[in-house]
Amino acid sequence: MADELVHYDVSRGIARITLDSPHNRNALSRQLRGELRDHLTAAIADDAVRVVVLDHTGPVFCAGMDLKEAGGAASGDQGVNEFPAILEQIWTSPKPVVAKLAGPARAGGVGIVAACDIAVSVDSATFAFTEVRIGVVPAVISVTVLPRLLPRAAHELFLTGESFDAHRAVQIGLINSAVPADGLDAEVDRYTGMLALGGPVALSATKEMLRRTPAADLTTDFAEMLTLSAGFFASAEGQEGITAFAQKRKPSWVPAD
Repeated sequence: MADELVHYDVSRGIARITLDSPHNRNALSRQLRGELRDHLTAAIADDAVRVVVLDHTGPVFCAGMDLKEAGGAASGDQGVNEFPAILEQIWTSPKPVVAKLAGPARAGGVGIVAACDIAVSVDSATFAFTEVRIGVVPAVISVTVLPRLLPRAAHELFLTGESFDAHRAVQIGLINSAVPADGLDAEVDRYTGMLALGGPVALSATKEMLRRTPAADLTTDFAEMLTLSAGFFASAEGQEGITAFAQKRKPSWVPAD
């Protein structure tokens, strides 16, 4: 059996999924895709998991699809056919997903970054939508990337394939934070620590709310959101949070130190 290319570990409510295929810059090979999907499924199903972190070994976060496997394959046999399911898993995960980048991301790798709720990068990382430069279209990743990016930047970067740095990635909405390499772990811990304070059901519902299409008129929109809000105020989780606030203690869902 081939060595594992994606590792999975859970500690104190944080599931860490680590891409470990540095020989091909963590490209999305058939084996890596399968293991990534399996570990995402495990993290989502585990009630002990509060937050998921996508990590990596080696100097590159993810170089996109494995072009060696793509060469000579018909459209129905291309690995990209499996990619939408992975991006959808991340995008719709009821648990917040944080991308941790200690190096560059390209093409499909950027699609993964965009699918995550929070993305933190070293300030030396670079990004690029390189698809057009090899004669393909960044179609699948556009589903997760376009909601993040400023429209003018999306046109420029999708059409030129030019690489851009982490600071511009923050400016255009692709990532949340760019920090020096020695501050990366602390910045990821800062985000995961804040996310773990949220009620798990409330976090899931908030993610779903952020994905919703608003109603056509303001009155209907307020009515729908009022139903959601009032229901959570009265819910078991909401009442626990209110009680914990009044008693000046942590709610029951906050992981123990």
